[in-house]
Amino acid sequence: MSAIAHLLSRLRADLDPAAIITDPALIAPHLEEWRGRGMGSTPFMLAPSTTAEVSRIMRLCSESGVPITPQGGNTGLVGGQIPQGEVLLSLRRMQAVRGIDITAAAITVDAGAILTNVHSAALAAGRRFPLSLASEGSATIGGLISTNAGGVHVLRFGMMRDLVLGIEAVLPDGSVLNGLRALRKDNTGYDLKQLFIGAEGSLGVVTAATLRLFPIPVGHAVAMAALETPEQALALLQRAGDETGALAAFEIMNRHGVELAAALPGVRTPFTAPWLALMEFESAHEAALLSDVEALLAGAIDSGVCGDATIAQSKQAAREFWSLRELMSAGHRAVRVPQVSHDTSTPVSAVPAFLRAADAAVERLAPGARTVAFGHAGDGNIHYTAMAPTADYPFPAEQISRAVHDIAASLGGSISAEHGIGVFRRGELARFKDPVALATMKAVKTALDPHGLMNPRVLFA
Repeated sequence: MSAIAHLLSRLRADLDPAAIITDPALIAPHLEEWRGRGMGSTPFMLAPSTTAEVSRIMRLCSESGVPITPQGGNTGLVGGQIPQGEVLLSLRRMQAVRGIDITAAAITVDAGAILTNVHSAALAAGRRFPLSLASEGSATIGGLISTNAGGVHVLRFGMMRDLVLGIEAVLPDGSVLNGLRALRKDNTGYDLKQLFIGAEGSLGVVTAATLRLFPIPVGHAVAMAALETPEQALALLQRAGDETGALAAFEIMNRHGVELAAALPGVRTPFTAPWLALMEFESAHEAALLSDVEALLAGAIDSGVCGDATIAQSKQAAREFWSLRELMSAGHRAVRVPQVSHDTSTPVSAVPAFLRAADAAVERLAPGARTVAFGHAGDGNIHYTAMAPTADYPFPAEQISRAVHDIAASLGGSISAEHGIGVFRRGELARFKDPVALATMKAVKTALDPHGLMNPRVLFA
């Protein structure tokens, strides 16, 4: 009997039948990378409903020497959630809200909880969980933790790493790390939860988390400004922070990206400038906030920082502004030409230099190519895509990626800001990561997963 067949036999004797899925039709949606970058394969899928079941699965897989690929909402962009022969472990049946502590400003949820549902649970309790991103209707808390997700409010609230108070995780041998505490201070040695945040399922399986909650803002304003250059965007960013003290998000979009997104049904743009800045403001006082934002924009226009600006006059208008930004990726994915995308970050002050140098490199390597640049200028994270001019253009995607990553690194930046390394960027991690840091990462991996069974294809080339 093969190791896989023997493992399946043991799992059937030990688990609820609902946790074992062998029907190819039910498994198929979990094997496709959502941008269409290939299909995976798995002998079967496991869908536990409790931490105890996850523990049994991990123990049996460890004893059988069978590798595992964990998966949350299958919204990852670097291929780390798609198995290639490993057993697929989906946490989508683990969606419970375990508890909310209003005084401690914390919510505890299963790892399979969908982000939108966590938002709803927090709002029902009069609080807010601030992580926000385009895939929030399908992304799960476990996946967001495992990739250290960012989103549009990093400027004010930080990455997922900053929003997690405690985790529960199952180690590769089946033992359970019990760390579901709402403590803001705990100075008792290593902060073990941080090992699992951003580890991309390579050290174990996160099964639950305690997350920070925040008050719901009374004052809220969304504005858009027309700009000529990225340098103007940084000047506006500085003024918005200094003059309002309420800036929660600051996104920029170049003209080509805006045009492609605006071509989608139901999307419109108020300006035709080379760059747009989308700003969100929050405070405890609505009237004062609106007055401050109006004064900010009037001053920015008068001083030449921006050419024009507008404030959304309704919730619907604010949603329309945000839809333009959120559909950036969909807009350029719809264009059927060779493309290569990047998720870089630099110090905020270096964003204009990065964009200028990246555009020059793309033009040198692929004359006539166009670029889509958008993202979180407030924290230095730009999503940068180069697009071939025609479908049959001999597009040097690998050369372009190496050049873009070299530029980001030369400015003190990173080749991955919020999407992770996964499978697609393993070679680049080896090229850019400090050798001592990379060796330390591998030592941690070996210590917790000595047989290399947890998501064995991610991170390390």
